[in-house]
Amino acid sequence: MNTIPTLDLRRFKTDPEGFVQEMGAAYQAWGFAGITGHGIDSSVAINALRAAEKVFALPDDTKKAYFKNNGGTRGYTPFGTEIAKNAEHVDLKEFWHVGREIEGEAPHKDLTPNVWPEEVPEFKDAMLRLYYELDALSQELLQAFALFIGEDRHYFDEKVNYGNSILRPLHYPPITDPNLPNVRAGAHEDINLITLLVGSEQEGLEVKNMRGEWVGISMIEGTIICNVGDMLQRLTNHVLPSTTHRVVNPKGEAGKVSRFSIPFFVHPNPGTSLDALPQCVTEDNPKRYPPITSDEYLMERLREIGLVK
Repeated sequence: MNTIPTLDLRRFKTDPEGFVQEMGAAYQAWGFAGITGHGIDSSVAINALRAAEKVFALPDDTKKAYFKNNGGTRGYTPFGTEIAKNAEHVDLKEFWHVGREIEGEAPHKDLTPNVWPEEVPEFKDAMLRLYYELDALSQELLQAFALFIGEDRHYFDEKVNYGNSILRPLHYPPITDPNLPNVRAGAHEDINLITLLVGSEQEGLEVKNMRGEWVGISMIEGTIICNVGDMLQRLTNHVLPSTTHRVVNPKGEAGKVSRFSIPFFVHPNPGTSLDALPQCVTEDNPKRYPPITSDEYLMERLREIGLVK
């Protein structure tokens, strides 16, 4: 089968052991899977995508007023800022970062206030609704991952409850020059634990399979794509692989329209150890990395992709 597998999350409630084994096999083979039966109404994603379209349609000067010198942690990041690790050309995208809303004093310095565009008031409610829905879904998926790697079901619960997880509405503008050397998003692996993706049904997202071939992913309506990031790969010593993926420029007329999507990057709490779990280190799979914390690793990677200078 040369396409990513699909997992029905409802089975985690009715047959948890069977679901965990099926999930583990899917992620060991691909690092990616489509999640159905997640319980998130399609209107939540649709409302967020529509609000994002309105924000990205604002004049450049208006959007850039929301560009803060904060390493891209909140607010707007302009077109041509981010570059994939080891890439020659910047990505063809602009985006907005929404973080966890905190009442009262933040438990750590990474949880800074969100930045909201006054010109599109519905953006805040739409994004926070999607944030909370995906945050809850990510915790359920992490419980299944925990069981697969031999930990207690709730292993991740208090490792992500105050994590600086990021919702990133993305806009890839129309391709006006078909000969551009840039692609919408260069080949990369995600930094975080896991990523949940809603949005674009337009072609372009591709995953590199174990044979080194690029495989296109079609976004089936109602399906949320979930992939393993480098932090979970590191924690599991590559038992769960972080798969290379990219967004290529569509050919012909398909490239002349905008592409919108919204990934949710799940991050652990600062100070969380990413040192390989003992059960993931074997004679056949020796330990690959020295110890590092989640925030140390994040800063290292943000410098590599140009969001922190």
